[in-house]
Amino acid sequence: MERPLKLGNVSRVQEFILLGLSTRPYIRDILFSVFLSLYLLTLLENTLIIYLIYNHTELHKPMYFFLGNLSCLEMCYVSVIMPSLLMGLWTGLCHVPFTACMTQLFFFISLICTECTLLASMAYDRYVAICHPLHYPLFMRPQVCLGLAMSSWLGGLLVSVVKTSCIASLSYCGPNVLNHFFCDVSPLLNLSCTHVALTELVDFISAIIILWGSLLVAIASYVAISRAVLHMPSATARRKGFSTCASHLVVVGIFYSATIFIYARPSRIEGMDLNKVLSVIYTVVTPMCNPIIYCLRNKEVQAAFHKSLHWSRG
Repeated sequence: MERPLKLGNVSRVQEFILLGLSTRPYIRDILFSVFLSLYLLTLLENTLIIYLIYNHTELHKPMYFFLGNLSCLEMCYVSVIMPSLLMGLWTGLCHVPFTACMTQLFFFISLICTECTLLASMAYDRYVAICHPLHYPLFMRPQVCLGLAMSSWLGGLLVSVVKTSCIASLSYCGPNVLNHFFCDVSPLLNLSCTHVALTELVDFISAIIILWGSLLVAIASYVAISRAVLHMPSATARRKGFSTCASHLVVVGIFYSATIFIYARPSRIEGMDLNKVLSVIYTVVTPMCNPIIYCLRNKEVQAAFHKSLHWSRG
């Protein structure tokens, strides 16, 4: 184990050791195969969606523009988390230099904040499409869609700069063992040997604004959509509307439930095993499920996929 670097009278760790998901070799081998397969499947699904949206003009609509952004984000998201997870399962322990750990934390925070606001933007898009169809071309014109997407990405970067700077400025004197499979906020705060009240406050306030704010937008949108669907005269239209909303709400509910439980709390989390399980849900499971829920069950996407297969055979 590498010794801490001494700076004056204070020692500063040069690397962190990630314990990963399991220390039992036979379980690690199984989990490695499972998570590697999930990782490759997630990349394949999202690459396919981006390809279909880019190459088919019938998918050049606001809803698919946001879905394309979400697919791009999911690919980045899992690619930030999976290397350390897989390395830990392969070797038993994952040694991460301090700078690499803070870099992973920066991209993770940026992407999770971006996903929150993107999901809210997608909910708002569906709200306008169902509740105000006549105004949809005006409210969701290309400039508005681009503005919402850019705000999501840039907002995530801004929040991440602030939070990562606060966490990186703390002193870590040892121990340097993180009971997690990637560099996350709570495990790092637990290892800090300096006063973390201000950093916890910044983390909590940003989580409240980003997580709860975007969740309220999503809930308000889906409640309005549900009310509009209930007033549809056709039973078939109502079933279709509720089916779409229900599938979207499942993904949104799982993602927000896990993230809010972990991050939107004013104290550091001590139950790290539960933390790791919940982290697997929103870092691995939802990126894999989102393409299926949002796109691959969609008839327009399916038609574009069959057309692409026809082109390749032709």
